[in-house]
Amino acid sequence: MATDSSFSPFNPASGDWEAYASRFTFLLEAKGVTDEEDAKKRAIFFSVCGEETFEIARALLAPEDVATVPYKTIMEQLKGHFSPQPSVVARRNAFYAKRQAPGETITGFVTSLRQAARFCNFSELENMLRDRLVGGLKDEKLQRRLYAKKNLTFQVALEEALATEAAERSTQEARPSQPSQPRVHHEDLTDDSGSNREEVHRVQQRTQAAHIPQLPRREGGNCTSCGESHERRTCRFRNAECRQCRKLGHIARVCRARPTRRQASDDQSKSPRSRGPTHQGNSTELTDFQVYQLPHPNVEKIYVEVQIEGAPCRMELDTGSTLSIISARTLRKLCPTGGPKLRPAPFTLRDFQKRKVPTMGVGTFRVQYRGRTRRLDLLVVKGPYISLLGLAWFGPLGLAVTGVNHTSLQVDMDAICKEFPGVFDGKLGQYTGPPIALQLDPAVRPVRLKARRVPFALKPRIDEELDRLVEQGVLEPVPNAPWETPIVTPVKPNGSVRICADYKCTINKALTAHAYLVPVVSHVLATLAGSKIFGKLDLAQAYQQLPVDEATAEAQTIVTHRGAFRVKRLQFGVSVAPGIFQNLMDSLLKGIPGVTPFFDDVLIAGPTPEKFEDRLHTVLHRFQTAGLKVKREKCLLGVPQVDFLGFMVDAEGVHPTGDKVRAICDAPAPKNKTELQAFLGLLNFYHSFLPHKAAVAEPLHRLLDKRAPWVWGQRQEAAFQAVKDLLVSNSVLAHFDERLPVVLACDASPYGIGAVLGHQLPDGREVPVAYFSQTLNATERNYSQIDKEGLAIVKGVKKFHDFLYGRPFTVVYFNHHQYLVVF
Repeated sequence: MATDSSFSPFNPASGDWEAYASRFTFLLEAKGVTDEEDAKKRAIFFSVCGEETFEIARALLAPEDVATVPYKTIMEQLKGHFSPQPSVVARRNAFYAKRQAPGETITGFVTSLRQAARFCNFSELENMLRDRLVGGLKDEKLQRRLYAKKNLTFQVALEEALATEAAERSTQEARPSQPSQPRVHHEDLTDDSGSNREEVHRVQQRTQAAHIPQLPRREGGNCTSCGESHERRTCRFRNAECRQCRKLGHIARVCRARPTRRQASDDQSKSPRSRGPTHQGNSTELTDFQVYQLPHPNVEKIYVEVQIEGAPCRMELDTGSTLSIISARTLRKLCPTGGPKLRPAPFTLRDFQKRKVPTMGVGTFRVQYRGRTRRLDLLVVKGPYISLLGLAWFGPLGLAVTGVNHTSLQVDMDAICKEFPGVFDGKLGQYTGPPIALQLDPAVRPVRLKARRVPFALKPRIDEELDRLVEQGVLEPVPNAPWETPIVTPVKPNGSVRICADYKCTINKALTAHAYLVPVVSHVLATLAGSKIFGKLDLAQAYQQLPVDEATAEAQTIVTHRGAFRVKRLQFGVSVAPGIFQNLMDSLLKGIPGVTPFFDDVLIAGPTPEKFEDRLHTVLHRFQTAGLKVKREKCLLGVPQVDFLGFMVDAEGVHPTGDKVRAICDAPAPKNKTELQAFLGLLNFYHSFLPHKAAVAEPLHRLLDKRAPWVWGQRQEAAFQAVKDLLVSNSVLAHFDERLPVVLACDASPYGIGAVLGHQLPDGREVPVAYFSQTLNATERNYSQIDKEGLAIVKGVKKFHDFLYGRPFTVVYFNHHQYLVVF
């Protein structure tokens, strides 16, 4: 039984079921249990799995007795509960999103690709690995070289990537060495209660390269990765990242990188108290972080509120530290039931008296900030330290520093929340206007449908969401209703579920269409000319802030595994809900310049800080009066740029967002017409940024002809890469400004037509506002060139009708001067 006692119970909250089940298989093998001994396997499992797992198994297998259920069935049920398999589509999307991380070796990247591809069911695995390997490389030169190779295979790509990585490492090792000077980082560490706020701790990262003499070479050669006397190919630090030069292949104590004189002198001048570390021989502590405590009463501290594992946490920005730190006491408040498993920290933290600061370890936590969710490393320490947000989190969370002691956050959120407590109290809003009344066709008979089965893994989350909505007053249990609609439960990025209803099967067929015109994105973005400061508000549970009348609540009744619930607020899935909500928002915010609502997002823009704050206060005042509330954690206020409706907006104009551009640029070559249509559809989201797209992409569009066979050759591959380059090279469009002259430039080629809507600036320059292009069909390709140019003008005027009609504009074309006309 010694083996049993050493086998730990499974932790349902944070354990990896597949790993646990694999370990248990080895336990059975070690005990000599055969496949035929089903009862013995079942008994051993239930004796080691733990009480909580046993109770879950009993619930899953009820009403059957667990003592009679086959062992294989038990393991399958638990696997479905603890480790539900996502769809192949989700697995493949995760695979396509893979990119080589900073500091990640080629071998590590390929290993992560193979792990991600395990459940993707690729029919041509080697080709998919090749495409993702090349597309995800961080070395652009190597990437271009591999793209240029014909008949490239995965093995060839891998061998060349490994060779390039080894050559780069050898080049770095061959450079002359010079002892490194310690660099100084400034941090502010205070206790959780806020005391000692007038003190600044100086954190000094000390590498073990300083003051370490060159090790004598022994017969057979020393390892260049760690300095010990063994072969480098067997060294555990062969793929390590150096803390000094940030290169791969060695650790700091044998680093040969030479800092510049200016850098060394700057470090010395900034750190008069820095001391070189002592040589520690074979110590595995590669880096020391030493904390000094100095009086610094004039430091202006900057705080940001993030969510760690779903709980709000106020952290101090620290641009001088790569580490993000939290105290054990604060962590217990955020995660009272536990949290991610901690692993030992690969460094030592010391206080100003050179005493070790006890660390509990480093954990990978789910961190949310303004709509971004990332899994990031966080150091947990014992002691009175304030929560610090270090540089390593800046990129993943989208934080940017625009100046000394200034970040993108320029609005005092605490003051705003105190001024408008009714908007930011975190409760569900309730619109103070008349309730919403849906218009149902009386000729349509009510429909009652049965509840749908719920996956075991989602059932607790659905129950939790139903209880929350009942407590908020959104839902009310009822015995039955004339209309009963089954629910749909999409999973949110944070793991919770959203309860929607499949109304297309029920009341949507009986609803009278709502006549309100929902604005298009181009019109929304055309209102930002002259703006330099931006903000975005996100309404919490937007539709559910609008109460409905009794008849509508009854018609919206949902049916679940727990019975029927009457929905007393406007519900997701109702076909006319978007028009109703947009109409209300437009009416509520009408007359405020620079403010544009688009469903539950509200964009606020202003040319000066004063005007921006005036507009922000007007919006919040109207929200408070109307009883509407917003999510504080998703507010983005007083920033130079904002991500809105899939575009990055700033004073210069409109840009594609980095995530969507990467998705397009990293897309693998399509294997059939369906995949090509999907790529062109994704590309079409940014059609306004792509000049001459129709002509450039003509070989791709020809492949979509019904009679065209699927042939992916060099011409198609060249067009595929060329349209990606168009998106990267033309990445900004100016804001449309009604005060500036408008120019429509048109052109035609043998395969397509195009037009550019632009402005002529006071200095004579022309800037694009939007691009349009269209591939010519078989009949249009037979037009004469002058007719094609005339067609380009007609199509361009129709495309940009909303911007051109009712005002003078100039049409310019590029060949036949008789078409130069001023309208």
